[in-house]
Amino acid sequence: MASSSATTIASPSSPSGSGITERRGIPGAQFVEDVQTYLNQLGLDVTSALAVLQERLQQYKLVEMKLLAQQRDLQAKIPDIEKCLEVVATLQAKKGTGEALVADFEVAEGIYSRASIEDSDSVCLWLGANVMLEYSCEEATALLQKNLDNAKASLEVLVADLQFLRDQVTITQVTIARVFNWDVHQRRMRLSPAVKDS
Repeated sequence: MASSSATTIASPSSPSGSGITERRGIPGAQFVEDVQTYLNQLGLDVTSALAVLQERLQQYKLVEMKLLAQQRDLQAKIPDIEKCLEVVATLQAKKGTGEALVADFEVAEGIYSRASIEDSDSVCLWLGANVMLEYSCEEATALLQKNLDNAKASLEVLVADLQFLRDQVTITQVTIARVFNWDVHQRRMRLSPAVKDS
């Protein structure tokens, strides 16, 4: 299950009232309209500002890797929970009919065995950390459905987090380009009078 909050990124000192938003510990990136004002408000020169922005970009990338891993875990977990729900529903449907349920189950990786399951009032569920508990079919269905709903809700939140994060990466990359281009333009302007004089 995904954690309830994303990794917090350290926020460099930013101008007050800049309107930067935040999502679950992920600070929003500031879009820079005026590079000179931005540098003055931060009290940084171009090199330092670019270093801060590059560091922020790397922090965003690390958080993105973590969220993508959580997303992959959830995307793998949801079909497993759905399969478990189907098996419990099949067991309940066959109960009392006298018909056994024949199923193949994995004994070890790549090794399967066939089992015949007679009428059963309970099932055992893996809860993780090498813990298995026995539940009635009704309790198992309720627990699995709750886990499925939680996993789907967590996946929705993760997708929204990733979209927000990608937007912040784009804004930061644009800011880096704007600061760099502004610096190149300033250097050219400083060199222009010297070129004319020579």
